[in-house]
Amino acid sequence: MLEQASISLTDAESARDRVRALTETIQAYEAGLTAMRDGLRRAALREAQLTAELQVREQEVAQLLGVLQTIETTAPPVLMLHPSGPLGAARTGMMLSEVTPGLNAQAQALAHDLQEVQTLRQLQQSAANTLTEGLTGVQDARTQLSEAIADRTDLPRRFVEDPVRTAILISSTETLDGFASGLSEISEGEIAVTNADVSGRKGQITLPAQGVLLHRAGETDAAGVTRPGLVLGTRPRALVTSPTSATIRYRGPLLDLGNLVILEPQPGLLFVFSGLQEVYGQTGEVIPEGAPVGLMPGETPEIGAIMSTSGDGTGTDRSETLYIEVRQDNSPVDPESWFRTDKDG
Repeated sequence: MLEQASISLTDAESARDRVRALTETIQAYEAGLTAMRDGLRRAALREAQLTAELQVREQEVAQLLGVLQTIETTAPPVLMLHPSGPLGAARTGMMLSEVTPGLNAQAQALAHDLQEVQTLRQLQQSAANTLTEGLTGVQDARTQLSEAIADRTDLPRRFVEDPVRTAILISSTETLDGFASGLSEISEGEIAVTNADVSGRKGQITLPAQGVLLHRAGETDAAGVTRPGLVLGTRPRALVTSPTSATIRYRGPLLDLGNLVILEPQPGLLFVFSGLQEVYGQTGEVIPEGAPVGLMPGETPEIGAIMSTSGDGTGTDRSETLYIEVRQDNSPVDPESWFRTDKDG
């Protein structure tokens, strides 16, 4: 994915092409870093398991090594001597012939485990170096993406926002319902008609960010709040993209929802994504599917925290929350009736 994104970035001539290529680059980094995190944690867990097993077998290992060393350093004629005479020597030889293969097998198993521990440690060190480079690369790509979006001027536009009318609407509404129902009032002139239709993809639209589903519509969260949308747990600085071609009907801060973007994929249908730190694009623009609309807040964790196994599988690395609400004909509907949520990102 990174190689393909790199080629696209090199070939990109316009700001629009650069936005698309940088989006692919960030998504490739996010997917790669996710796989790297999982692999590192599995390696660390395996190493810890082997180390614990070797510590438990420490006395057994010491005795094994002692016996093998004695056998290896004792001259063959001495091995044949026995206080009981030839019969005792014969019995000893028979016992050694039966025991030695078992001892050798244990020694080989031990050597294999020790080699695996060494290999795992080398793997983790190499992966940590790759991870460091990847974290630097994705941060650079995010910075370049913001610049490319600022330079992009060739997207179609259905209307131009009137900042005064927008401010009046924001100040006069106390709920998302009220704001959404007044969106038609924020344009300078008429909003161009569109025949866009995504109804054929209902229930199959991908989520706008890699993440895990924390709360479904109507579920009460830890603060005792019940909302008509769903909550997606994402990693810090995760990229949020438009899941379909859509018109940006609003972007910016609103009420207690923080920074949000409201997309209109078809007339009468709105996708609301809130909880963003940065929002991209201009109100009124028609953006293509997969276009970046914002970044989640938070700080990228240090290498040590990423490699730690303490939170493995608990979702603690998905520390940011993206709220997703779907509104149809000015009423909220279950987002899962439009979005596919059966897989974790």
